[in-house]
Amino acid sequence: MYNQGAVEGAANIELGSRIFVYEVVGLRQNGETDKTNYPIRKSGSVFIRVPYNRMNQEMRRITRLGGKIVSIHPVTALQPVNGKAVLETANSEVSSSATSGETANSEVSSSATSGKTANSEGNGKATPVNAKSEVKGFAKPPAEEQLKKKDNKGNTMTQAKAKKDAHADVPVNIYRPNAPFIGKCISNEPLVQEGGIGIVQHLTFDLSAGNLKYIEGQSIGIIPPGLDKNGKPEKLRLYSIASTRHGDSLDDKTVSLCVRQLEYKHPETGETVYGVCSTHLCFLEPGAEVKITGPVGKEMLLPSDPDAKVIMMATGTGIAPMRAYLWRMFKDGERAANPDYQYNGFSWLIFGVPTSPNILYKEELEEIQQKYPENFRLTYAISREQKNPQGGRMYIQDRVAEHADELWKLIKEEKTHTYICGLRGMEEGIDAALSAAAAKEGITWSDYQKDLKKAGRWHVETY
Repeated sequence: MYNQGAVEGAANIELGSRIFVYEVVGLRQNGETDKTNYPIRKSGSVFIRVPYNRMNQEMRRITRLGGKIVSIHPVTALQPVNGKAVLETANSEVSSSATSGETANSEVSSSATSGKTANSEGNGKATPVNAKSEVKGFAKPPAEEQLKKKDNKGNTMTQAKAKKDAHADVPVNIYRPNAPFIGKCISNEPLVQEGGIGIVQHLTFDLSAGNLKYIEGQSIGIIPPGLDKNGKPEKLRLYSIASTRHGDSLDDKTVSLCVRQLEYKHPETGETVYGVCSTHLCFLEPGAEVKITGPVGKEMLLPSDPDAKVIMMATGTGIAPMRAYLWRMFKDGERAANPDYQYNGFSWLIFGVPTSPNILYKEELEEIQQKYPENFRLTYAISREQKNPQGGRMYIQDRVAEHADELWKLIKEEKTHTYICGLRGMEEGIDAALSAAAAKEGITWSDYQKDLKKAGRWHVETY
């Protein structure tokens, strides 16, 4: 996975400054409600305007007063028409990148944990596995500093923290930036069909000359050749792995990535800029060598329970880890290679793309859906072809809102794990939709979500 590109991404709506309207029934008439600045009616609904950053606080207050939230809508105005409150809805979704529509595989720079530059010319010795040796200190492509928010540590690609030592046996940093593995490109195939937007490639690398092992949900680093603008060797970029631990050929000798060429307008000059590493990879010739580090990451790992229920929400090349999960769950060769893991649960993928030709791995996904209709559900959000209920573009957040009650019912089940991968901006829209569903039962979503994270059932990798 990688980040968004182009100008449209700069227009992403900041939900924190937006207003939502709660439709509430059953509020008690008492001294506290009498002090409010909105009309309290003796029957019917109450419409309360709430800033996004006070949504959870207001939900708790309404619950204390005996009220029940029946709907939540983003608004630009609340106007009385014929004596009834009418909501003028706005497009509440985070717009996607102009190049890929929804996302692109993250070209995230990361400094070497050892502080050394990544300038090794040959395969380094495999570093002993250390459960605490995660790569830290992600950096951004230059122009994105003005296009995207940072998290509180300045990271570009963020991962919610997994429970400490929950996966102590998972391989990490077998190869480090100062001694990378030199792999060879086996294949580089286009994923965007004719008429689609941007360039997205499925790349497979030969690992047979080394000891690089990984599992589904992890990432590897790629170090592009050449020097950066400061004359130093290029730093690695992290990419989510799109194959199972056995590789696409099921021989334990390959790893695959899903990579979009990053393309955006320079915020000052307006010049089109292309990502260094993503461009290098998208045009890599079979047989070419590439420096690989890792693997890293423990947050996006699948549960070992074959009866687990798995909700997947992905945009663009955020599909990479989801493809690995689905192959492990449903592919015949994978099921034969994993006799101790025969998936019998239910999985649901909600996949956001800009156009139909941009549905990555479409044939694979629809083949699984056809073969396992009771175990796999596939839902598309095609932003430039489908309309949301307000008449705007259909983004993944709209699909989540459409199915919010179903998703909420699934999420409450103890065996359910939820995975989100793609643009960071989509998280807030997803939270808003699930907040409304949870509020119908008097539950505060943000508190419930914290419990899910503590239980290791809510997995996020966004950028």
